[in-house]
Amino acid sequence: MGKRPRRPKQDRKRPPRRPRSRQYAIELKPSAAEQLSTLRKKDQRIVAQAIDRLIDNPRPPTAKRLKGQDDIYRVRAGNFRILYQIQDAILLVLVLRVADRKDAYRGL
Repeated sequence: MGKRPRRPKQDRKRPPRRPRSRQYAIELKPSAAEQLSTLRKKDQRIVAQAIDRLIDNPRPPTAKRLKGQDDIYRVRAGNFRILYQIQDAILLVLVLRVADRKDAYRGL
């Protein structure tokens, strides 16, 4: 068996170009940073990874918009919830709260 002949260049299919993703900056409110620091190291790592994933896509399929709140989203990270706002004009994700799922929505 010989080699298969190559197709002319114009007939070759290229994979579609991926648009350049905009990267958002992450900012934690001081209260959210304090809440994060009180978690166990293992839980801190899980939550930090979930927050880092928001840089490329602040609205992942698993994110939910909170009802009754203006532009507040939540993402699950294990038993914890990360509540955040997205400011598209300045490409910023502002983390408002990091809390256990039973306490995350109290006092909003």
